[in-house]
Amino acid sequence: QVQLIESGGGLLQAGGSLRLSCAASGDTSSRYVMGWFRQAPGQEREFVAAISWSGVGTRYVDSVKDRFTIARDNAKGALYLYMSKLRPEDTAVYYCAANKDSIYLSDRADQIDEYDYWGQGTQVTVSS
Repeated sequence: QVQLIESGGGLLQAGGSLRLSCAASGDTSSRYVMGWFRQAPGQEREFVAAISWSGVGTRYVDSVKDRFTIARDNAKGALYLYMSKLRPEDTAVYYCAANKDSIYLSDRADQIDEYDYWGQGTQVTVSS
């Protein structure tokens, strides 16, 4: 079992920057792919970014490319999402997730059902 706790959300103006963190606890000896997803009010949860166990492989949804960066520190059991040039449409609850069955990014790394563990989410609100 892996427990995930996100932090770092907040309210900020468009164009600003924010760093989200996700702390993993529990069975942190296992190696796994991790990802960030988000869900805006009234919308489906969507993929944002994913990272392989080594951190070498990353993937992003097109709408955040060149604005967001996913990173991890395995020694600390931490996952990060560096967000810049934020837009009102980035407003959502952001969730981190872990896929215990893979250390490499597969073709399905952007799929919700690929992930076994989820955090409770952290709210990011971007005003115009």
